[in-house]
Amino acid sequence: MMKRDATRPLAAGVFAALALATACATNPVTGKREITLMSEAQEIAVGQENHPQILKEMGLYNDPELQRYVNDLGQTLAKGSERPNLPWHFTVVDQPVVNAFAVPGGFIYITRGILAYMDNEAQLVGVIGHEIGHVTARHSAQQYTRAMGGQLGLVALGIFVPGAQQFGQLGAQALGLLFLKYGRDDELQSDSLGARYAAANGWDPRAVPAFLATLGRLSEGSEKGLPNWLSTHPEPASRVQEIQPLVQELTATRSNFTTDRDDYLRRVDGIIFGDNPEQGIVRGSSFLHPALRFRIDYPQGWQIQNSPQQVAAKAPNADVFLILQLIEKPQGANLQEVALASMQGAGFRAVDGQRTSINGLDAFVGVYQGQMEGLGAVASRAAHIAHNNQVYLLAGLVPAQAFGQADAAFAQTIRSFRPMTAAEAENIHPNRVDVYTVRQGDTWQSIAERSGGVVDANTLAVMNNLQTGAQPQPGARIKIVVGG
Repeated sequence: MMKRDATRPLAAGVFAALALATACATNPVTGKREITLMSEAQEIAVGQENHPQILKEMGLYNDPELQRYVNDLGQTLAKGSERPNLPWHFTVVDQPVVNAFAVPGGFIYITRGILAYMDNEAQLVGVIGHEIGHVTARHSAQQYTRAMGGQLGLVALGIFVPGAQQFGQLGAQALGLLFLKYGRDDELQSDSLGARYAAANGWDPRAVPAFLATLGRLSEGSEKGLPNWLSTHPEPASRVQEIQPLVQELTATRSNFTTDRDDYLRRVDGIIFGDNPEQGIVRGSSFLHPALRFRIDYPQGWQIQNSPQQVAAKAPNADVFLILQLIEKPQGANLQEVALASMQGAGFRAVDGQRTSINGLDAFVGVYQGQMEGLGAVASRAAHIAHNNQVYLLAGLVPAQAFGQADAAFAQTIRSFRPMTAAEAENIHPNRVDVYTVRQGDTWQSIAERSGGVVDANTLAVMNNLQTGAQPQPGARIKIVVGG
C-alpha cells in the first residue's frame, strides 16, 4: 500500500463516498434496519488503512507465540460471530496501558498491559469477544463515522500538549480511535456478545463479569500515556450485575466450560510490564533510552508520556510542557541552520540563540516565540542537540506570560541531557510478569517487597483476581512483577 502523510485525513476516497452513501442497512446482530454511513466494504477499507498507522504509533509486541495465541483465539470466536467473513485481525500491541479496542472492518487490538490483569484464558476470550461485538454490532463503525463528521482529530499528545502536532507527524485519525468512548447501551450489548461468543465455543461466560469486576478495581489515573479501559469503556463495575442474568442463562444447561488458567499463565509468563526499554523507559523523574543511548532528568513530579514519535512531559497543574523528538538533519546543514529551520517550520520565531556544549555534546539553544492551538501565544526555550549522528529537539513550551517562571526548569532539563555509556545501557532491563508459587507465610505485602516493590500489594491482588484482604494460599500459582 502506498504510504501517506500521517497528518492527512485517512482514506479520502472512502470518506468522499461516505458523504454520498447514507443509506439503510440491516444490523448483523439485531436484525433491525438502521441508518448507516458506512458499507461493509468501507468499514474494511478504514480498518486496512488504519492498521499500519496503529502499529507504527503503538508498536507490535515482539512475541510471535503470544501473537499467534491471541489471533487463534480471536479467529475461533469470529468464525462463530454474525460477521465471519470480515478480514479479522487480532494483534497484541506494545503498550503498557490496560486496554483493548476495535477498528471497523474486523481489526482488534489488545495491549500487553491488559494481559497482566487477566487471570485465565476465559477472561481473555471475554475481552476479545467484547471487542468483536463492537464490530459485529457496528458500534465501531457508528462511532467512527460520528467522529469523522465532527472532525475528530485526537492524538495522545494533542490532548496532553495542546497543539503539539506542530512538532510531530502523529497519526491523528488512527490514535483518535482510542479516544472514542462507547455509550452504556453499546457496552452492555458487547458484554453480552462477548459472553455468548465465549460460551458457544466452550469457555466459561462467568469470566466476563469476573474481569469486569477486576477492571472496576483499577484506578483510572493509574496509567500514563494512552487512555486505559476505564477511559474508553465506561462503568465496568456497574455492568457486572447487568450481565448476570445472561450468564446464569448460558450456564444453566451446561457445566463443562473451560477457563484454562494454567495455559494462560504459561503464555503470559515473562511478558513486559510497564515501559519497554526498546522504546525508552521512565524511571522516577528520568527518561532513559538505552537503544539510543541517552538520558534526561525532568523536574520532580512532572508527568512523562512516551510515544514512538515524541516524549512529552507536563508540570503538575500547569500548562508547562517539555517535548523531545528526533529532527531530520539535511545533508550539509550545520546545527544552527537545523535548529532555526525546524523551529520556523513549526511556526516559531527566534528571539535569541547560541551554540553551546551540553555534557560534551554539540548543541544550539535558543529562545523562540510562536502560537499554539489551545495555548495561544507561547514562548519556548529549545535545544537542538547532536548525539550519535542524530539531532534531538528538547523544547520547553509555556504561555508567553509565564515564561519567566518556567524557564529555569526548561534550562535545567536541557542541561541534564547526557549520553549513556554502553555499560549503563546494558544494565537497563524491563520489568516482567513472573509466575510464582506462594510459600507458607506469604502475604501480598511480603511478595511485593520480595519481588522488588515494582508494584504494590493491592496491584498484585487485583492482577490475580483476588481481594487484598484475602491472602494468597500456599501452593497457589500467581502472577507477580519482578524488576529489571
